[in-house]
Amino acid sequence: MTEQPTSFERPETGVDPAEPRGALVRTSTPSAAHPTPPHTPGGACGSGTALPAQARTGETPSTPGTTAPSGPSKEPPVIAGNGPEHSQPSVAAEPDTHRPRPVPEAIPPQPGTEQSQASAERRTGQGLPPGRPTPMRRDGDRLRFVGAATRRIARGIDLDEIVMGLCRATVPTFSDAILVYLRDPLPVGDERPTGPVVLRLRRTDRIPEERDTEGGFLPAQQQSEPTELAELSAATAELCEVRPGGALAEVLRGVRPVFADAPAARAALPELLGDDGELIIPDGQRAILAPLRGRRRVIGAAVFLRRPDRIAFEPDDLLVAAQLATHSALGIDKAVLYGREAYIADELQRTMLPETLPRPTGVRLASRYLPAAETARVGGDWYDAIPLPGSRVALVVGDVMGHSMTSAAIMGQLRTTAQTLAGLDLPPQEVLHHLDEQAQRLGTDRMATCLYAVYDPVSHRITIANAGHPPPVLLHLGGRAEVLRVPAGAPIGVGGVDFEAVELDAPAGATLLLYTDGLVESRLRDVWTGIEQLREKLAATAQLTGPDHPPPLEALCDEVLDMLGPGDRDDDIALLAARFDGIAPSDVAYWFLEPEDAAPGRARRLARRALARWGMEDLSDSVELLVSEVVTNAVRYASRPVTLRLLRTDVLRCEVGDDVPQLPRLRQARATDEGGRGLYLVNRLARRWGATRLSTGKVVWFELNRG
Repeated sequence: MTEQPTSFERPETGVDPAEPRGALVRTSTPSAAHPTPPHTPGGACGSGTALPAQARTGETPSTPGTTAPSGPSKEPPVIAGNGPEHSQPSVAAEPDTHRPRPVPEAIPPQPGTEQSQASAERRTGQGLPPGRPTPMRRDGDRLRFVGAATRRIARGIDLDEIVMGLCRATVPTFSDAILVYLRDPLPVGDERPTGPVVLRLRRTDRIPEERDTEGGFLPAQQQSEPTELAELSAATAELCEVRPGGALAEVLRGVRPVFADAPAARAALPELLGDDGELIIPDGQRAILAPLRGRRRVIGAAVFLRRPDRIAFEPDDLLVAAQLATHSALGIDKAVLYGREAYIADELQRTMLPETLPRPTGVRLASRYLPAAETARVGGDWYDAIPLPGSRVALVVGDVMGHSMTSAAIMGQLRTTAQTLAGLDLPPQEVLHHLDEQAQRLGTDRMATCLYAVYDPVSHRITIANAGHPPPVLLHLGGRAEVLRVPAGAPIGVGGVDFEAVELDAPAGATLLLYTDGLVESRLRDVWTGIEQLREKLAATAQLTGPDHPPPLEALCDEVLDMLGPGDRDDDIALLAARFDGIAPSDVAYWFLEPEDAAPGRARRLARRALARWGMEDLSDSVELLVSEVVTNAVRYASRPVTLRLLRTDVLRCEVGDDVPQLPRLRQARATDEGGRGLYLVNRLARRWGATRLSTGKVVWFELNRG
């Protein structure tokens, strides 16, 4: 839909339609340099501006000094809503052949008075200089304006767009300036706000003093004093606390717009605008105070202003202000609710997906997540990297059907379940089996795909199990991209399906790419075509860095996302890239110890020799003490051989495993206790330590800085 203009500038003026806004509409006193032009019949000054009159159906615009022909016109009738709502050709003064609109009974004009004469001239258009637009003199004019204004307000989604739409739709067509006050904070839905009602000035808007509403500039002798111009926001109070039982509270409670010269408004406006606010209120019926009422409560107020040289508001303009206020308030309510939903979606995205990726030994990670649309910030796609005992890492990527808030909630539950199962160190196929059972407990229609892989940097192997997910792509160091042959399996939630795991080589320098189907499937291409394009993209990117240097991981993720075209964003996209560095065999020392009393002494000797071979003798004392304490605790309860492994990476890591599932707990030993101080020493001397339960027992580990 093409936006209809709200200003009615004549094209021959050549004036830039962009208008400076936000300055004060202030009454100016006559001066010698700038005399006030004499009052003309019809209640408008010679320099006054008037709202445009819409061309009547069947009329032909006439020029000054000519008379429009009588009789029906051959031109096609003008249909409301076609073309600009607020721009029209000027018409000469002519008798109005239509029946005049009845005057509202609430404010009857006195016969023979200036107000009666001006009211009649507004309806007929007589009394104004030739070639000048007349104000909205018929109900059809107001209806067309209200229709265009409400459409412009309804186009806004967020709060600022709706408030700006109200300002731009009313200035300068309906008023010369507007002030919009909103509650601070704005209530959301059924929330009951606590504390006093506070209104904050949200936005002001105005037309320049030196321009009339036709788009032309006023003559120099008719321009206002520039020194008397100021910002509306500078002349009004930014915050206003509505006193219970006060004049402003009564006007807001009444909901209906009122003229500024009404008794209730005269007492309410100073409370709203502040001490200096009276300076911007013109005399007569040239200001309207309109409460903004949402679905359940008043959420603000709007003040419409006209300059003293403009025709005053009419009683029917109160209905126009009421319509504008109602549509704006409902739109603001909608924007506040939408903002709350967007906030909830952002929180879901931040909590459901990992904020940062871990830094496990022997592997580097990078990730990307793109929602299906900006209005749906989170969906059912997720990725995760979970450190496992033995310096291994679990790589997970999954996709729940749909990209709604419900899909995000199910995704969060499945991700939590996967993390719990990974902590038990279950094989990949067992993890998928338990995820399938969990999805069935969540509901009969809870379907998802998932790929679970475990990388071991010591053995340079990776074990992968798949549940209906697109296969991963492995980019080798030489630049060859390979789609891994992994059994597809059934999606999670089907039930009664066995999952199969495969073990593959993971050479150092290779990069494994896990992704969701949103990256490779769209309305323009099928999934296998997208996978082939992804493989070619990875191979082409690797050629840029040469065969001996893999491409940077973060840049590789960006290059992969660049393959998406304009029509390829039909679904969420989750991307997880893992660069395998591995741990060299020369940096690993591994032994089996029989569960006997001599095991701690043997563990100390083996650790001392390994440190000497690595040139790390300065850590011998600390390592021997900690290894002795941990091995002693293991052989005390173990029935099978105890494992001892030392890993040399950026830190020195020691792992002791046994077949006892109970995890050790740090406690404060009493003075009379003979034991219980081993973990206390580990906690004080080690950089980090922990214990992990395995399916066959547990592993207790600690790390020391290499010095």
